[in-house]
Amino acid sequence: MRFVDKSVIITGGTGGIGQAVVELFAAEGASVLFSDHSEEDCADYCEALKARGLQTSYLAGDLREKNYCEALIAAAVAQFGGLDILVNNAGVIPRGTILETTDDMWFNALDVNLTAVFFLCRAAIPQMQGSGGAIVNTSSTWGLYPGPGHLAYCTSKAALAALTRNLGRDHAGDGIRVNAVCPNEVNTPMLRTGFARRGINPDDAIAELGKTVPLGHVAEPQEIADVIAFLASSESRYVCGTTVEVTGAKPVYG
Repeated sequence: MRFVDKSVIITGGTGGIGQAVVELFAAEGASVLFSDHSEEDCADYCEALKARGLQTSYLAGDLREKNYCEALIAAAVAQFGGLDILVNNAGVIPRGTILETTDDMWFNALDVNLTAVFFLCRAAIPQMQGSGGAIVNTSSTWGLYPGPGHLAYCTSKAALAALTRNLGRDHAGDGIRVNAVCPNEVNTPMLRTGFARRGINPDDAIAELGKTVPLGHVAEPQEIADVIAFLASSESRYVCGTTVEVTGAKPVYG
């Protein structure tokens, strides 16, 4: 029960990694406010959690909108009396080289993967100053070591890694620890949908990907959630301004 008396916001809460994070924090005693784009998906998930004895709340909206990002922080402060932890987990993965990347693909990647995090952190940090807190961003090894055919995604995640390091250094003196988790492939609906859109059987693709990972399998969402929880907890109290690679020892290339 690492998060008793802690309030947390989790974006992308109905996605693959997001659900694992929401459930972990709720099970360990946190007061959880999660967000995602679809009101219906958020409501259904909140009810499903309630049936399992996990109490959460949500605020659905579009992270590309500055007003919604600021409203999300304000809602947590109003509901919980403050904010201890912010998990910026929401993300999109547009695929394509520069010649295949449309304006909409480019700006959507930057808006969701980077600018929303900027808005959320700018609103959250004043709430944490004085009492301390933790911010965990979901970047990617593809941001640290860009892979082929994902120009907008890699660029946005690389910028998020830089933003994380900057915030960590700027606000360590406030007692606010800012770190990022950087996974490689994770067995999520987003990854599986990408295979399906290319006419590839997702189960077969995940199995083949697992053969390329030295630890023997593609990461499951819970394995990433565990690292996020570690970075948000007092167990990582001396970890700040860094990016943690969670890859099963698999490089982006090779």
